[in-house]
Amino acid sequence: MWDRQVPELTHQWRVFRFDLPGHGGAPAHPAGSVADLTARLLTTLESLGVQRFGYAGCALGGAVGIELALRHPERLASLALIAASPRFGTADEFRQRGVIVRTNGLDPIARSAPERWFTGGFAAAQPAITEWAVQMVRTTDPGCYIAACEALASFDVRAELGSVGVPTLVLVGSEDQVTGPAEARTLVAGIPDARLAVVPGASHLVPVEQPAAVTDLLVRHFSTAWQPAFESATGQIALPAGVAVQPAPAAAAQPAPVAEIAPAAVPQQPQGRPDPYDAGIKVCREVLGDAHVDQVLARTDAFSGDFQELVTRYAWGEVWDRPGLDWRTRSCVTLTALVAGGHEEELAVHTRAALRNGLTPAEIREVLLQAAVYCGVPAANRAFRVAQQVVREETTPQE
Repeated sequence: MWDRQVPELTHQWRVFRFDLPGHGGAPAHPAGSVADLTARLLTTLESLGVQRFGYAGCALGGAVGIELALRHPERLASLALIAASPRFGTADEFRQRGVIVRTNGLDPIARSAPERWFTGGFAAAQPAITEWAVQMVRTTDPGCYIAACEALASFDVRAELGSVGVPTLVLVGSEDQVTGPAEARTLVAGIPDARLAVVPGASHLVPVEQPAAVTDLLVRHFSTAWQPAFESATGQIALPAGVAVQPAPAAAAQPAPVAEIAPAAVPQQPQGRPDPYDAGIKVCREVLGDAHVDQVLARTDAFSGDFQELVTRYAWGEVWDRPGLDWRTRSCVTLTALVAGGHEEELAVHTRAALRNGLTPAEIREVLLQAAVYCGVPAANRAFRVAQQVVREETTPQE
């Protein structure tokens, strides 16, 4: 993805490129959060002797760059965010994409990649590059792709942009329909020392579609933002991601190694239970989706408010948030209980939740078959009708 930028960058800096887990042939160790990806990147750079660096990232790689600036400001000297956003769509969109991949594999996502990443004219004129994009997605490890979707689903730093304290270039293609100029302007408005560059005639993968313009902008940004005392690094991620740079020594530059993001030990968070309501609403949104929760809250009034608070605190904050069972297992238990009770409306809601929690349609079918034995065939018959409709809706790729 960065092949056209690297030769020019290496005139002045050491350049390090890296692949996301399960992408580009890197080992398939899924990382389900931007914080985890960032921790792995820092571990990789430390193993290469890089302490302070400049960073350029595209899309998910841009999220890693923002995370670096917010959580590890002492490591970052300058930042370039390409096709990035403080929040990438909605959590529901990315978790839905995970359901599609879990059910149908990566082929539907791969086939639609060119129309999301390139302008129509570029895709038609560059069939080899278009095919490269398709194959890049198609050969990614599905579990790692789903984990990357989960990382983007939970990423939201809109309220923290003012804490980014490094010189930042925000670069976007004028035709980007994924994270376009509106998202770029949100970044520039929130980051104190940021400037905007809009590249005409480019879509989401602007480093590929307009390589000369991106190269010139990166060289100028790192040249003017750089302080000679700093060390730097530029990294690349293959699910549109990132790049890091370090000033090259006076001697002839040696070929830079290509580093994979290796699994790293992530510090354990301090133990302690939050308020059950706060934990409950968070778990409920992650399991049922923002759209469902927002609809419920919109219908809640003075009459039903106490009941909804009870459900949020008790069911979601006290039970679903317990560590004893993972959410996949809790979905299996919940589906069985709803079949037994004949609660078809709730069964539809929790079938969608089960898909989001990682159950495949085949596994849901097995749960309902098991329930037929213990809950009765008529109850299971109704449950199959409800679940079948939900599975069709949730697993059919969007045209």
